[in-house]
Amino acid sequence: MKTYVLEWGPHRLELGPRTLIMGILNVTPDSFSDGGKYLRPEEAVARAQEMVNTGADIIDIGGESTRPFSETVTHEEEIRRVVPVIEALAQRVSVPISIDTTKPAVAESALQAGAAIINDIGALRMDPGLADVAAEHNVPLILMHMQGTPRDMQIEPRYDDLFAEIKAFLEDAMETAEKHGIQRSKIIIDPGIGFGKTKGHNLQILKHLDFLETLDRPVLIGPSRKAFIRKILNINNGPELPPSHPLVETGTQAVIAAAIMKGAHIVRVHDVANTFATVTLLDSLKQVTVGNETQ
Repeated sequence: MKTYVLEWGPHRLELGPRTLIMGILNVTPDSFSDGGKYLRPEEAVARAQEMVNTGADIIDIGGESTRPFSETVTHEEEIRRVVPVIEALAQRVSVPISIDTTKPAVAESALQAGAAIINDIGALRMDPGLADVAAEHNVPLILMHMQGTPRDMQIEPRYDDLFAEIKAFLEDAMETAEKHGIQRSKIIIDPGIGFGKTKGHNLQILKHLDFLETLDRPVLIGPSRKAFIRKILNINNGPELPPSHPLVETGTQAVIAAAIMKGAHIVRVHDVANTFATVTLLDSLKQVTVGNETQ
């Protein structure tokens, strides 16, 4: 696997030798897995610190749900939700904080509060001005593939050529970013598991994740507790398993393991502690060569 080094401000991330863990912190009332759990800033900060203590390399904070069929919120409301958490957390942890947003005003406020990465699920389609904010602050930008928007992405998603369309989409997004002054070396790509994909699309992406190698950028994968895992595990066609069900987390770890073996550099998850165990073992396995005996 190719190694990438991102250096900016006080931060340095080496991606490749070790799979990095991005811990999810949603300060929203309606996210599909943890909505409403961390609305109070002190609860959110405590949760983020717990994730760092159990192995998170990045904390990703979002103030707007992007679950299927979700509604948007104003940038003022999003700022109100995330900025107090970022301000408090930036004083307590040394790992970079990522702001999960598609809005330039939110990203600007978050970066001024102490965030250091922008995670854009819209890949600059919802507002290319987000690229100007990233360029001005010289921070890494995560670009994710999504067919449609969160409100309509799961209404019969279809592709003529899944891999080619995702690659073309991400290449276009990177070109847009570069036109706005972002260095390609600061870009991370995400194929968007669960965003405008069927169960079959998600499985194809995971099985052939190395199709993204030709884009020559580090790859982030975010399968944590997604609906396709719950559907696969619902073998008796009973009520859908809730995202927090132990079987769903076990399924998530299986998917993470598959992604790591196919070249994922960063995994975005809810359960950092379990993921740390998975990542540590899989990274050790990747390092084993024929005839190499390890202690």
